[in-house]
Amino acid sequence: MLIKIDNINIPDLEIYSSLRESAFREDGSFIADSPKVVNLVLESDVEIKSMLATQEYYDEFSEFLESKNIPKKYLTTKEEMKKIVGHKIHHNCMMHGIRPCDVSLEDLDDEVLLLDGITSAENVGSIVRSCAALGVGSVVFANETPHPFNRRALRVSMGYSTFIKSHMHTDIKKTIVELQSKGYRVFAAEVAPDSTPLSQVQTPDKWVLVMGHEGRGIAQDILALCDEIVTIEMQAGVKSFNVGVAASLMMYKFMN
Repeated sequence: MLIKIDNINIPDLEIYSSLRESAFREDGSFIADSPKVVNLVLESDVEIKSMLATQEYYDEFSEFLESKNIPKKYLTTKEEMKKIVGHKIHHNCMMHGIRPCDVSLEDLDDEVLLLDGITSAENVGSIVRSCAALGVGSVVFANETPHPFNRRALRVSMGYSTFIKSHMHTDIKKTIVELQSKGYRVFAAEVAPDSTPLSQVQTPDKWVLVMGHEGRGIAQDILALCDEIVTIEMQAGVKSFNVGVAASLMMYKFMN
């Protein structure tokens, strides 16, 4: 049953304005927006708390929504949604959910992407979307990197953050060593004199690919811990790809 909103200031709706691009709450609450993203999240096992959408959305996807466990479905208009959120919006639905718990290192897949200090939520979302498309099922990152369920990262991923396992580490060096002890070969994506051209890389059954910061790349002390450095062959005078593009190219090669 749809709940018509009589008061936009009730606690259930406050979260739609307070959880901006990078915010999370202690209970793992996140906000998803736009029909494509929301519907893909609804296909997953993610716990849903509520939805905020227009009549047009509910009518268009009524059959799809019937089988979904959505405790509260709030009915709104685009104009009212704008007042609730506090800024202009271009979509007609939003959703409040609880992000899945991060997994342990022991539960990661055999193919792992490790994000070293990436700060752009757009880059994280783009990388996660490529992970889902190419079959790389696990992403490791630090707390300074936007979580795959960060609102903007989730939007850019088109909701495919629900397809991957995530692990947040507290020490990248210890994490690399621990992954190596579990049988992973760790590759660093970096331009270096002793790097292996991507076209020549030989990937084992278990591997970790480290992608560095958008500007700084990967620090020397971290490179020293990795088993092999890999670089994408480029035209003379071109220094690098965008990290999302580079990750996609490398993962494609690693998976084929």
